[in-house]
Amino acid sequence: RRGRQQLRWCAGMNPGLSIIIPVLNDASALSSLLASLQDVRDTVEIIVVDGGSTDASCEIAERHAHRLLHTAPGRATQMQAGAQVASGTWLWFVHADSVLSSSLLAGMQQLPAHWQWGRCDVQFDDSRAVFSMIAFFMNWRSRLTGICTGDQGIFVRRELFSDVGGYASLPLMEDVELSARLKHKARVHRPAAPLVTSARRWQQHGLFRTILLMWWLRLQFFAGVPATTLHQRYYAAAHARATADTVPDKQTGESRT
Repeated sequence: RRGRQQLRWCAGMNPGLSIIIPVLNDASALSSLLASLQDVRDTVEIIVVDGGSTDASCEIAERHAHRLLHTAPGRATQMQAGAQVASGTWLWFVHADSVLSSSLLAGMQQLPAHWQWGRCDVQFDDSRAVFSMIAFFMNWRSRLTGICTGDQGIFVRRELFSDVGGYASLPLMEDVELSARLKHKARVHRPAAPLVTSARRWQQHGLFRTILLMWWLRLQFFAGVPATTLHQRYYAAAHARATADTVPDKQTGESRT
């Protein structure tokens, strides 16, 4: 009954902002994110798009989001599906491991009339100086190039998103490709408050190795290497890292994890 009431209320609302969250086995992060959105759930639309989770992600979304959709895995597919059912003037694509402050949420509900799209400055949830430096260069890279990544919380007017054709069906680099098209239509903007994102990927795989891999993938993408090829290389590299980290040490017999 509660689910039907939420859907009727959502269908009759006219929110200024729709928050679209793609998930795949992100129960813990999603629970924290949705809990932080409950104070604004009467004024924004919250859409979770699941790509086949086997954990409690769907149950959490059913309790705390306005809409729960199910699609094939892949952020491009999931976010495109969320955008197609969203009713907000603005579409905000947010990863499940993001932390949205009250000041950022307030700013996102009062975006200037002349803005067409944008992204957030990022801040990592690890306070060490090296992560502050990484965030600084990520933010300046986007300011200089207009190219954005998914953990920067891309937001766009629904009309412009539709005009450029939405997310391309890519297994990787979908946010980079979308922002490359958007920047030819309008200037990229950013709200004053940062979006806090998880440093987990960097912590698990190593700072410099992750930086080099991300730049290598982007350079190849802009050089014309198909996203499907990059996807295969990315996950081959990830598998190699995981294998290397769990190979027993020849002297001690212990895993290096």
